[in-house]
Amino acid sequence: MAKKDNGKPAVAQKPRSLREPLRTSAENSKNPKAPKGARRTGGHGPGRGHGTPLSPLLRVPSGEPVDLDAFDPGGTPGGPTDKAAGVAATARMAERLASLQERLYAASTAGDRRRVLLVLQGMDTSGKGGTVKHVVGLFNPSGCRIKAFKAPTPEERNHPFLWRIAKALPQPGEIGIFDRSHYEDVLIARVRELVPRSQLGRRYAQINRFEKSLADDGVSVVKVFLHIGYAEQRERLLERLDNPEKHWKFNPGDIEERSAWPAYQQAYELSLERCSTDAAPWFVVPADRKWYRNWAVGKLLLEHLEDIAPQYPKGDFDVDECRARLLAT
Repeated sequence: MAKKDNGKPAVAQKPRSLREPLRTSAENSKNPKAPKGARRTGGHGPGRGHGTPLSPLLRVPSGEPVDLDAFDPGGTPGGPTDKAAGVAATARMAERLASLQERLYAASTAGDRRRVLLVLQGMDTSGKGGTVKHVVGLFNPSGCRIKAFKAPTPEERNHPFLWRIAKALPQPGEIGIFDRSHYEDVLIARVRELVPRSQLGRRYAQINRFEKSLADDGVSVVKVFLHIGYAEQRERLLERLDNPEKHWKFNPGDIEERSAWPAYQQAYELSLERCSTDAAPWFVVPADRKWYRNWAVGKLLLEHLEDIAPQYPKGDFDVDECRARLLAT
């Protein structure tokens, strides 16, 4: 079997379009036993044209095994050349995103049931909240429905796990954003063994059926895994400790959770493998570089809205007659 430059076995048959060339960092050469995903690379992705669709580059193929260690969390696949260019490119999306959002809502007033649901998942500090702030901030907030899912309430525990998800779905014409989602019920539930494995197995199929029903009802489901590296997570946690104004974001339990990093990576790999479908594919977005993360998620949303191609509905009234009546007042 071929070897990577860090001496670990290479992943066989991994689609090239889904990953950056892997490089070995100095830190990992000193820490060969770091948990899977600890690789911290600093190079930019290959220079692709900015007009190239991003979705095919980041999409997880349906039904294929996933090895997150083959995805570079510090890469910038298909992205701008540097931070300054990335920030500028994200800002330039704002007008087009706002226009498409307005058309989507306008179309809903004429009975169009289509809408968008952005699902954000990732390890702690991967930037779910930052993505909501910087990317969703490009939209008109009145047309967005944002839901951050926490631990289930006693009432929610009395219902099937998808019950609370269905209650938070966007209405026709809206853009919904889930900060965490129903995938917590196959992630932390697996790592912490909160339910029997046999029940977990059934949940993947339930999720696929649920998301297929959403797609059939006009929901464009955009599922994004924000892929942060092990070393980068430590740096972000240290930043929270070093800044008293960010202590509210730190939980000592975050340190314990890092010990479960390999188990969480495996849980994510299973979710990506079993639940990336034609109806609702997963996209792996490298998240070590915040500017790239924001640009990539914005670009994915833009591509999905352009694919919907919402149109303003035609008026069901006589324009000339109404103009004459208005001028007469």
